[in-house]
Amino acid sequence: MHILVTGGAGYIGSHTVQELLRAGYRVTVLDNLSRGHMAVAQVLDGAEFVWGDIADRELVVGLVRSRGIQAVLHFAALSLVGESMAEPSLYYHNNVVKGLSLLEAVREAEVPYFIFSSTAAVYGEPVQVPIEEDHPLAPTNPYGATKLAFEEALRWYGAAYGIKYVSLRYFNASGADPEGGLGEDHQPETHLIPLVLQAALGLRPEVTVFGTDYPTPDGTCIRDYIHVTDLAEAHVLALRALEGGLVSGAYNLGNERGYSVREVVEVARRVTGRDFPVVEGARRPGDPAVLVASSRRIREELGWRPRYGDLETIVRTAWEWHRRHPEGYEGGT
Repeated sequence: MHILVTGGAGYIGSHTVQELLRAGYRVTVLDNLSRGHMAVAQVLDGAEFVWGDIADRELVVGLVRSRGIQAVLHFAALSLVGESMAEPSLYYHNNVVKGLSLLEAVREAEVPYFIFSSTAAVYGEPVQVPIEEDHPLAPTNPYGATKLAFEEALRWYGAAYGIKYVSLRYFNASGADPEGGLGEDHQPETHLIPLVLQAALGLRPEVTVFGTDYPTPDGTCIRDYIHVTDLAEAHVLALRALEGGLVSGAYNLGNERGYSVREVVEVARRVTGRDFPVVEGARRPGDPAVLVASSRRIREELGWRPRYGDLETIVRTAWEWHRRHPEGYEGGT
């Protein structure tokens, strides 16, 4: 099977391309490099990289038809909560308008399978923890709202046009390829683990804790961290399940355990053997206090088993990559 991966030069997309190649799939990556890195092509030997935008319907249809593509894995979305609060128009245009253009191309080219990179942000402030897939969907930021809007569109496209799909709702993607080739490189960086590791490397003067008055044991936000390789492997499982007749739907991806910001800082200090300043700041708009997954459904239905579930392993793999790439992909050693 030949797979089209949109956003495959980004963090989660590139790790998923790697797992698809390892599983024997042929892969074409479509990325406009607005947030991705062409340098990952040097790591992902075997994938074809095409520069282009998901809104270019003619390009997408041409790629699908010329290569006989049978499935699309869609990662080409903007994903920063704070940015979405400041620039909701940017998020609605990229994640919804461009996403719908991609869906139209998929429908026109009659691609049977579609896997969507979604998010736990569709749930908003949880009314129960751990969060299951039938939890109310009430996003508290435009990022989550645009992901939910695309999920809804995908559901109706599936009902009307027969596209078989899976939406994978990630909790906090983190870590790096255990073999060291791929890692996390965002500009600007907003994710906690790489920020902490950059402070340990002396690349930033301090780490800011955004909010210390949440209703949690130590007052800081609690998140469910999941290793990016485990996420990537879930996409391969979902694709195989769709091929085998899986009914379309959504699945959570998390480790079912939450860690506070302060706990992550302490684990990073232990793993790196380095200390660094931590300062307290105000809450960020749109940040729920606790997000912890129930991944029971995907474990039971698809047999997913995370291999890198503990926080120390997640941080250690990230640390190894950041030590070798202190300036990101462009500054690797």
